Amino acid sequence: MIAIINYDAGNLASVAHAVSHIGFKCIVTSDLKEIAKADRIIFPGVGAAGSAMESLKRSGLHIALKDAFASGKPILGICLGTQIIMGHSQENDVTCLGVVDGNVCAFPADIRSKAGDRLKIPHMGWNRISIKVKHPVLSGVRKEDEFYFVHGYYPDPNDSNHVIATTDYGICFASVIGFKNIIATQFHPEKSGKPGLFILKNFCSWEPC
Repeated sequence: MIAIINYDAGNLASVAHAVSHIGFKCIVTSDLKEIAKADRIIFPGVGAAGSAMESLKRSGLHIALKDAFASGKPILGICLGTQIIMGHSQENDVTCLGVVDGNVCAFPADIRSKAGDRLKIPHMGWNRISIKVKHPVLSGVRKEDEFYFVHGYYPDPNDSNHVIATTDYGICFASVIGFKNIIATQFHPEKSGKPGLFILKNFCSWEPC
């Protein structure tokens, strides 16, 4: 069973629908016992880092997630979930879970394309990823595949080895990060059509070394 963490941070139904669509059983839950029993965890989210951390701490989910990571259980972070696993976020100046060393940074206010055109923040829309480190969850992803992003902040791991893939949007930022039994995407695989479903399917059968 796959536990999709419910911490009042949105987009849970679409993730659950996507996982069910590819043939895997899942449950949307904030129950600590259900999370402990789950075979793997998906940690999605949209919204602000400050309120997300408050909700996690209030429910004890921050401990459950750290325990799951320590146990070696496969974990997939999505969007805000990807940012919350870092050490600190500039958004709301909040301390996060610290599963992966690094920070969450805001896009520059005057961010521009290579052609000099001013880019909109939040970064919203379809973009490609450039894979830097081979990873089973990204196996089969093609250079031309595009994924759906909605975010004004991005993860910046301290260790470049944790950057699995990058995306260019005025700057080159980490769009997939990975460390041990956790893999996390800044984009929304559940909203990214067939390439996104392919990533979800890879995760649902991934056994970390």
